[in-house]
Amino acid sequence: MKHLCLYTGLVGVVIAGWASTAFSQMAPPPIDALSFSGPDPMERFRDISIEQNLDAQVPLDLEFTDSTGRRASLKEFMNGKPALLALVYYECPMLCQQELQGLEAVVKSMSFMPGNEYEILTISIDPSETSQTAADKKSIHMDRLGRPGAEKGWHFLTGEEGNIESLAKTVGFRYIYDPSTEQYAHAAGIMALTPEGRVSRYFYGVEYLTRDVEFGLTDASKGSIGSVVNKLVLLCFEYDPTSGKYGFYVIGALRLFSGLLLFGFVVMYTLLYLRMRAKQKNEIAQTQGSASPHNGAAQT
Repeated sequence: MKHLCLYTGLVGVVIAGWASTAFSQMAPPPIDALSFSGPDPMERFRDISIEQNLDAQVPLDLEFTDSTGRRASLKEFMNGKPALLALVYYECPMLCQQELQGLEAVVKSMSFMPGNEYEILTISIDPSETSQTAADKKSIHMDRLGRPGAEKGWHFLTGEEGNIESLAKTVGFRYIYDPSTEQYAHAAGIMALTPEGRVSRYFYGVEYLTRDVEFGLTDASKGSIGSVVNKLVLLCFEYDPTSGKYGFYVIGALRLFSGLLLFGFVVMYTLLYLRMRAKQKNEIAQTQGSASPHNGAAQT
């Protein structure tokens, strides 16, 4: 009996050891791509956002490489014009593609032309992507855009990790890299920059209203681009930082209406005054003309 208990115990130890070894060799349960291997996904996603750093100065001396392999500073790529900035990565499987398609659509619908009135800086947040990757992505969007000449003002850039992080931090673009899926988690949105490189406006999501982006660029340029009509209409709209959109501005509309009304009164008064002056001159001329023969007869 004693030997039987010992044998049973040994068998139990062997089975336990085998089970332990087998368990340790089993593949771990699949990781949810959205969890980023963290104990609480919400803790990790809390860092993924676009915080508005309005009027923040973008470091224009940061250097990036364009789709042709040319390395230059952001200042050179902006060419003294207002710009739209989009932080994406070119091999993104979903969100970045939608964002770039939304940007492409608004560029196609706007009256402004990239390279003329403004520039577009599309910058990859993935430091491993190359200028060839950027060139491939640019080719796709230029073909679909169908606006000859736009390629001169729409820059697809790549850069080093330090420069990318510095730029992203300045504009409030917070993202996370997940090594288990080899993907980046980030929010969607574009920013408008002034010619001096200051953050002027944010537009959230993957679809953008033509009116909002045109207003944003006009604001960013301090009125140096945009038609007279655009600038007048803009007085009736106000930028809402919480939504990243322009809404109807009652006070601005009243000011515009009052200004136009006053201008109308001034024009009407001026026309009436000029008409009265012309009438008086005609009456004086007629009076002088009718008096001239009598004066001549008296002298004879």
